[in-house]
Amino acid sequence: MNADEIQTWIIFYLLSFVVLLLTLFFTTQGILLGIGLILIILVIGVNFYLIMTELKKNGEKKELMKRLSKRQDAVTDDGKPIDDLIPQ
Repeated sequence: MNADEIQTWIIFYLLSFVVLLLTLFFTTQGILLGIGLILIILVIGVNFYLIMTELKKNGEKKELMKRLSKRQDAVTDDGKPIDDLIPQ
């Protein structure tokens, strides 16, 4: 994860925190209870979706690294690396 992605996550979670504080204010005052609950569900749903996409992206990256390392370590019957046989 690079610095740009970290900044994006920080901004997202700060906005989520503000929305949750606003929701808490609405529900404790007894007004707009439905909107407060919808905001809570929305924040939780967006968080869940973003975390799931990050996990999928991380899994795909691990799988790619695993496939590349297997290809690099693969050898033919006479002991030559497969990468040497592929024309550049």
